[in-house]
Amino acid sequence: MTSLSDQISPHLPFLRRFARALAGSQDQGDEHVARALEAVIADPATFQRSGNLRAALYRTCLRTWNSPAESPAAGTAGRGGTAAGAMRTLGGVSAKPRQAFLLTAVEGFTAEDAAHILDTDLPDVLQLLDEAGRQIAAQMATDVLIIEDEPLVAMDLESIVTSLGHRVTGMARTHAEAVAAVEKHRPGLVLADIQLADGSSGLQAVNEILLATDLPVIFVTAFPERLLTGRRPEPVFLITKPFRVDAVKAILSQVLFFGSTSKTGDARAARA
Repeated sequence: MTSLSDQISPHLPFLRRFARALAGSQDQGDEHVARALEAVIADPATFQRSGNLRAALYRTCLRTWNSPAESPAAGTAGRGGTAAGAMRTLGGVSAKPRQAFLLTAVEGFTAEDAAHILDTDLPDVLQLLDEAGRQIAAQMATDVLIIEDEPLVAMDLESIVTSLGHRVTGMARTHAEAVAAVEKHRPGLVLADIQLADGSSGLQAVNEILLATDLPVIFVTAFPERLLTGRRPEPVFLITKPFRVDAVKAILSQVLFFGSTSKTGDARAARA
């Protein structure tokens, strides 16, 4: 029978990453992981009865983290570069929204799993994620170009974008309009449909735009199978139609937080 230690070991690198993101430094994060493991050792039977070992480990971590005796504050990552910049941004997000965001955007838990880990319910987690998105956007508000040929969908996207504090500076329905919009006013983010009004391709429009400038792009499409073929290149961020408002907000937050670009190269696809 596999020991509890052997079962936990594969999850420790990810738990250390999570704790580092909460604390702002690896040393402080590791100190907290050690305290969480002490809690597991103190009550191994309860931990082993969990149906989801990984979720139970994160739940234990956050229970000790959120205890009144601990009540730590997030710091700032000590190293330079993109990761440090992202951590400085996340350090400005209040505790519970930050935890919900890290669980879903970084650690890959579903919102339902995050609700269990945080000892709350799904509506509360969705509210926390929405708040995280607002706080991230408040620090990184940007201009957004929407490439979409369906007026109602474009209006819905505009409403979501502006609700987070961003500015929609362009709306394009065709390949030519999209390229012209970027030449007129360079945005900080692009939301792009795949199939446009005149039969042109939003993907081709984005590829042409990215030849001249490096921008993060979120693709919005009713035909994800045309892109998610399992072969490269694939887009980094992808929202499927019909989309959920909370899913669009979550991916917008991920794009801003990670500072990822959507050049169709080495990248994972984020489906919503």
